[in-house]
Amino acid sequence: MGIAFTFPGQGSQAVGMGKAFYDLGGDFKAIFQMADDTLGYSLTKLMFEGPEENLRLTANTQPALVTMAAAAHLALTQAGIAPTLVAGHSLGEYAAVAAAGGLSWSDAIRLVHIRGKAMQEAVPVGQGGMAAILGVEMAVVRQLCEQVSQNGLIVVPANDNAPGQIVISGHNAAVAAAVEAAKEVGGKRSVILPVSAPFHSPLMAPAAEVMRKALTATGVADLSVPVVANVTADAVRSGAAELDLLVEQVTAPVRWVESVQRMKALGATLLVEPGSGKVLTGMLKRIDKELTGAAVNGPEDIDKLQAQLA
Repeated sequence: MGIAFTFPGQGSQAVGMGKAFYDLGGDFKAIFQMADDTLGYSLTKLMFEGPEENLRLTANTQPALVTMAAAAHLALTQAGIAPTLVAGHSLGEYAAVAAAGGLSWSDAIRLVHIRGKAMQEAVPVGQGGMAAILGVEMAVVRQLCEQVSQNGLIVVPANDNAPGQIVISGHNAAVAAAVEAAKEVGGKRSVILPVSAPFHSPLMAPAAEVMRKALTATGVADLSVPVVANVTADAVRSGAAELDLLVEQVTAPVRWVESVQRMKALGATLLVEPGSGKVLTGMLKRIDKELTGAAVNGPEDIDKLQAQLA
């Protein structure tokens, strides 16, 4: 059975995440202490106790999810469960690169903290946002976005999450216009997302420049297993190529449907979601019913997964 690890992105965070791993002590506790030391503040306390509105701040959410991914990945490694491929949704790609040896977990946590701050600062709060468009095909969503992007306002497809579930991103007025236009072409419904910035849109260009500098200073090593990249949905082994893709990812759409299809084409039949929540596992059923998903949110999930593999 081909196993891929798929690491979740923003929106999967929850107060209490990681506590069950932390309580195992030893190497697990050390991961959370490493995250606190890397950032210079108690991310762990925020993860375990909240408040939720602080955990939801992009600069906190991103390192919290990578820290959680590191703990879940350690549990999988200790159980002898290894992937033949890895991928991550948006910021989850940093966890995927760390899992494949391209970055240390400490560097991945530090980089996504920088990424979160840079993305938040790229566009003043209240000017940009995102919405999920349900029941409309990608080609139509792309066309609607082009139609309403006028007078200096931009909206683009940002995440191709699952058939009939596409997220758009851009200036608030353009997002609202695209949502209205989607109703007219038979969209089931649209949901304005509770995010503070227009991620994966050209408006994030200043953040992409920040990440190019931060990533270049850090470096990305060649990968021990291929990473299926958000930007291209191709499998990458070169650290230099992956570095460029992580920069481009800030402004480019997340091609998740194609990424899942690529993992299947490369032999993956079980997609394990190490981290917080079950968002990617839930989307998997809508992308390809032949694939199996399993979320690893705590130690008890390792036992279930081992039983499944047996």
